[in-house]
Amino acid sequence: MINLDDIPADRPVLIAGPTASGKSALALEIAETQGGTIINADALQVFANWQILTARPPHEDLIRAPHALYGHVPADVDYSVGHWLRDLDSYLSTTRPIIVGGTGLYFTALTEGLAQIPPTPPDIRAHADTLGREEMLAALDPETADRIDRLNRMRVQRAWEVQRATGRGLADWQDDTPPPRLPLSAITPLVIDAPKEWLTPRIERRFDLMLDAGALDEARANLAHWDPNHPSSRAIGAPELIAHLRGELSLNQARDAAIIATRQYAKRQRTWFRARMKEWNALQAA
Repeated sequence: MINLDDIPADRPVLIAGPTASGKSALALEIAETQGGTIINADALQVFANWQILTARPPHEDLIRAPHALYGHVPADVDYSVGHWLRDLDSYLSTTRPIIVGGTGLYFTALTEGLAQIPPTPPDIRAHADTLGREEMLAALDPETADRIDRLNRMRVQRAWEVQRATGRGLADWQDDTPPPRLPLSAITPLVIDAPKEWLTPRIERRFDLMLDAGALDEARANLAHWDPNHPSSRAIGAPELIAHLRGELSLNQARDAAIIATRQYAKRQRTWFRARMKEWNALQAA
């Protein structure tokens, strides 16, 4: 375990952790005491159309410290880890970055490097959108299938698209990777250890607070242009609230389904962190 007093003020800080584990509050504390720019590493907080539901930092936090890469991507735009790395580059050279989020792939690409995979042609992407997760998973080469999160449709589809478009498995591309932008030796990498029994009630309370803060109105604003194939539509709780607005679920049913989806997402995050961040400094959630 590491204490905040042990964090050097002149090095970049990376903070990973499952949803609702207090990452943003920790980043803000470090920024206010040591200085730096808080930079988003959450694949859903980049989208402009979901603020409440993705738990983007509120205005009162934004004025306490500089923040970057939050809500800067339109709802209907594809945004990949490669886009994020390119957007991040200017901040790495102009400020002390405090990079915080729950998207493990972003952190892995940043600290281990990212393969230069060609963009997926639109026709292959459109075909992939029609396929089931298990069907795509069955078509992957064994090494790629062993390496990705098999329960995450977005990751499975990405691997299928790469293999179909390039004739090479995603694992093969990943093994042919340039040097990382921020190797672990040059930063302070922190990962929050948030046990299930501690995290579950926080997830439930936070979703209720989101509803109180207007998450349903936010979903209503997205209803007219809702497209489940947009990356922004993967915001946890968005499909459930849209289903409620369409009369397919009661609000209580939507709430319960969204909380279950959030717990499942947190479990996948914890699994990723345990497997891929063994060399990071652990912080006990509190």
